Amino acid sequence: MSRDPRVLLDATAIPANRAGVGRYVEELVRALSARHYPLAVVTQARDAERFAVLAPHARIESAPAAIEPTARRLVWEQTGLPSLARRLRADVVHSPHYTMPLASPVPVVVTLHDATFFSDPGVHVPAKRHFFRTWTRLSLRRAAACVVVSQASADELVTWAGADRRRLTVAPLGVDHARFRPPTERERHDAAAHLGLSGRPYVAFLATLEPRKNVPALVRGFVAAAGRMSDPPALVLAGPPGWDDQVGPAVAAVPDGLQVLAPGYLPIEDLAGYLGGAELVAYPSLGEGFGLPVLEAMACGAAVLTTRRLSLPEVGGDAVAYTGTSDEEIAGSLEALLGDAERLAELRRRAPLRAATFDWDRTADGCVAAYRAAAGA
Repeated sequence: MSRDPRVLLDATAIPANRAGVGRYVEELVRALSARHYPLAVVTQARDAERFAVLAPHARIESAPAAIEPTARRLVWEQTGLPSLARRLRADVVHSPHYTMPLASPVPVVVTLHDATFFSDPGVHVPAKRHFFRTWTRLSLRRAAACVVVSQASADELVTWAGADRRRLTVAPLGVDHARFRPPTERERHDAAAHLGLSGRPYVAFLATLEPRKNVPALVRGFVAAAGRMSDPPALVLAGPPGWDDQVGPAVAAVPDGLQVLAPGYLPIEDLAGYLGGAELVAYPSLGEGFGLPVLEAMACGAAVLTTRRLSLPEVGGDAVAYTGTSDEEIAGSLEALLGDAERLAELRRRAPLRAATFDWDRTADGCVAAYRAAAGA
């Protein structure tokens, strides 16, 4: 095919509150539109106007409003999406969140975001674990090409799911450097004031509160470290509530005199001030397909503490500090870092330099390579 294949990208799976996958889809669409790639995007009706602004050079199609519930969306994916691909004369369908139409009239590219459903199944609820393991295997077998967001994820899929490495394209995620950047003093002040922490240092966490994020261990490690400090910071657990039923008891056990806040979902517009204004961003995850919060915190000039699990060293390199995942290891790392102003300053200096090597154009390059491979298969 001498021209680039026409792609229909299915954006109907992303939730109204944009977390990692939602940001991935939006930024990929924005990057493809900016290069005038022949792209059509099908969205939930609520998102059509938003995508029209994000991607002025793409064709935006609204899916039926009735498919917003997950079960109905999955049925539509198998019936309505193939029909739309025929009508738009697409050459390739891109399904960016594990599942795909099994009877597609054209080749399909699927994005697989991580393999922890196989390698660490205990951190997922049983229904979700079964669903995503089944669909990962189906997509690896049926898709013309699969995009993965890190080399670690590619290696895990080969090891645990028997993936054919030749059909995997590694396309690391990027960061919006206009939005995620070292904040102004005003942005720092506003973020702290919104949390009720004006003038008080804090340790920041940002992600859905799910077992994989290791939040109870972070809370207990923070309590142990802060208990040995004369003027301890607060701990802020920002992100939508998930299904980790151990977070509540861990927070309830925090002794008087220490402050742990759980403000819930923070608008993306507030994140630069929140992340860049933190004394330290702590992300002691048990494993990530990529680790977008780490990259976004680095872009905001934050000192970051994370783990060496799976893809996180690919993202953080030597611009972050690393810890183990136990309460005791997290406590020791927090205490050492918060007591070392020179080390924190060095991490803040390195972080945006490392983050500058990631951008969404690079992600789009990888996806375009997968589209071409799929169309020529």
